[in-house]
Amino acid sequence: MTIYISPNPGKTSANEIALRAAQILMNHGAAVLMCEQPRTSCSTAGVVYLPLEECLEQADVILTIGGDGTILHEANLSLRYAKPILGINLGRCGFLATCEVSEMEAKLSAVARGEFSVDNRMLLYVRVLGHDGWEGHALNDVVVTKGRLQQAIDFSIYCDDILVEHYRGDGVIVATPTGSTAYSLSAGGPVIDPVVHCISVTPVSAHSLTARPMIFSSESKLEIFGCGRREGKACLTVDGGVGIMLPRGSRVTVKKSSRVTKLIRFGKSPFCETLQKKLSEKDTD
Repeated sequence: MTIYISPNPGKTSANEIALRAAQILMNHGAAVLMCEQPRTSCSTAGVVYLPLEECLEQADVILTIGGDGTILHEANLSLRYAKPILGINLGRCGFLATCEVSEMEAKLSAVARGEFSVDNRMLLYVRVLGHDGWEGHALNDVVVTKGRLQQAIDFSIYCDDILVEHYRGDGVIVATPTGSTAYSLSAGGPVIDPVVHCISVTPVSAHSLTARPMIFSSESKLEIFGCGRREGKACLTVDGGVGIMLPRGSRVTVKKSSRVTKLIRFGKSPFCETLQKKLSEKDTD
């Protein structure tokens, strides 16, 4: 088993945890790869340091050290390689990063032996018409917001070319079931079991008494029209990445991607049990 370890450089303890993880994996017979870039601050005997693309090609498993955001970033980088991902959680909640530091010995030794299951998580494919055809994939969500200006924005939601709703507000969140426990949840969206394939649409601070979240079939094609009346008034973000300012007249198309992200799990982990545990931990932080 070959494991590529990717620590988040923004987490102060990530390099230390990465070295501990590498030692556990090597003690159980796994080969460990790391990217050349953090070698000066994260170096230990036995680890092979390679360029990023070679790490992703050669690895059987990707191990991230950080939080859910680290997994989202790594899932995007490794999309075409389709390698299973396990995250060691250094964040606050950790719906995706399901290995706590205290569980490293047990779970990493299981990974080294190949004793784990894989969940295939649905992705969204997003394309912007009117912005040079920009396209990308989202594990969590696609968000259109009003950007830096204070005015609300007007936008319409179409499903399979049929007008469904018109909103005026701060924005809209289009989420996967995986992303339903992220920004969408904070905006009042529904919590969806990841095994259910569907797409949720949640308005953000809609200026309406009747605006409600909606759930669509995963086979639907959704379009967001009228993203602001002025140049650069609306902003698009995918999985919390760098925002893209949308020119006047842009149209954002969102549908189920043909690709998936593979997340490692151990044994049976009922979604409702995980949800209750994680949200209870968050409330006590």
